Amino acid sequence: MFRKVLIANRGEIAVRVMRTLREMGIRAVAVYSDADRTSLHVRMADEAEYIGPSPSAQSYLRIDRVIDAARRHGAEAIHPGYGFLSENAEFAAACEDAGIVFIGPSAESIRRLGSKTDARRLAVSAGVPVVPGTGKGLKSAVEAREFGLRYGYPILLKAVAGGGGKGMRRVDSEAELDSAFRDASSEAERSFRNPELYIEKLVEHPRHIEIQLIGDRHGNLIHLGERECSIQRRHQKVMEECPSPLVAQHPELRQAMGEAAVRAARAASYHSAGTVEFLVDPARNFYFLEVNTRLQVEHPVTELVTGLDLVKLQVEIAAGARLPIRQEDVAWRGSAIECRVYAEDPYNQFFPSPGRITRLTRPLGPGIRLDGCVYEGWTVPLDYDPLLAKLAVWGESRPAAIARAIRALREYDVSGIKTNILFFRQILQDCAFEEGRLHTGFIDEFLARAEREGPSPDLEPVAALAAALYTINRREAGGEDRSSAGISPWLQAGRQEMLR
Repeated sequence: MFRKVLIANRGEIAVRVMRTLREMGIRAVAVYSDADRTSLHVRMADEAEYIGPSPSAQSYLRIDRVIDAARRHGAEAIHPGYGFLSENAEFAAACEDAGIVFIGPSAESIRRLGSKTDARRLAVSAGVPVVPGTGKGLKSAVEAREFGLRYGYPILLKAVAGGGGKGMRRVDSEAELDSAFRDASSEAERSFRNPELYIEKLVEHPRHIEIQLIGDRHGNLIHLGERECSIQRRHQKVMEECPSPLVAQHPELRQAMGEAAVRAARAASYHSAGTVEFLVDPARNFYFLEVNTRLQVEHPVTELVTGLDLVKLQVEIAAGARLPIRQEDVAWRGSAIECRVYAEDPYNQFFPSPGRITRLTRPLGPGIRLDGCVYEGWTVPLDYDPLLAKLAVWGESRPAAIARAIRALREYDVSGIKTNILFFRQILQDCAFEEGRLHTGFIDEFLARAEREGPSPDLEPVAALAAALYTINRREAGGEDRSSAGISPWLQAGRQEMLR
């Protein structure tokens, strides 16, 4: 087993990986930029190395600086987390050339699956259903127009090297095509240094369901079930759950999608943790979307339901161990929901809200897991994704998990900046969500419905204010305030704080 591992990432995922390394008795080395000098992952690490200015292109994306840091600190392996260099085949190859173990799949697997068009062709060869689309990158809108004429609109333009909703545009008519192609290509160039796009026929009101894979270097490859990832804003996930409400009603889908995912990954000689993403249409037909050759942001819900530590498995596999479980050993117990807590304003087009955190109260109690990277007094930088934490809860059933998530979000307070905490509470109490009627356009419909009906009142602060006014009026009128008789001011203040 490794003695020291460098984490080539920042924020909550660096902290999460660090915790597993500590449990395994492995020293953790952090890297950081100017903006992250006082970040939690730096403070928690056994050792830390400065790798450059705040822009990620000058720090976290610098392969040479990350490799040099690992060498200087004597790290035998590098865990890439997610984002940044985690799906970069050149980085995986550079680690190998430097004699450092990359905790992830091989560079060749990343190359074969990293290109969306190559991954589509591989999926077809493995007998996995795909959405009609182009098998190669397009150079101009002229080629896209031919596809639109053949298959009809709407269509979806997507970056060949893309992910996370970057370089993606919906096109509803030929008149929109030129501008959409130009904008998507430009965004793809900025985000991935590759302007190439490809096209898929848009599946209307699909569910986004993904299958978690884990495989070792000895040919053993299994799936750990599905995650429902349909609650998205701007093509980026914000809530996930395991199991999917749809699959819970139709368990044959888990077997079919799991087997398809394993076939696709096996065709690329895949090992380590990875995820195959699917779209599922209203008729329950599923289609291959892409493969993420890394640990997913939403992996905690799978861990809560299966009882497995995916980071620990990744590290053990990278060290040469065999998978400790077989497919028939995997069991799914209860239900888990994750909310990605962002520094953003969901009522202002999810605009980022950087700034200093003046107050932080974390939720606690049974079945609650908080993977976070912030502390009171820390300033959220503008330079990176505004993810603050992932709140994941477990319950013995989906209704129990929803109730627990609502309770945890009521306890959660991040002051000084705007967050989406209240927004999650409103979604969790929405009838369509409770009934599991989910699709990738859910948030847009939820916001449109809220605009028509007016915002759902958050009644707890209203109740607290009403109680306070009632007490004041009683006192001014000389009446006895029986509701607070015998209760200390300290306890009253605590109760009012819980109702904020």
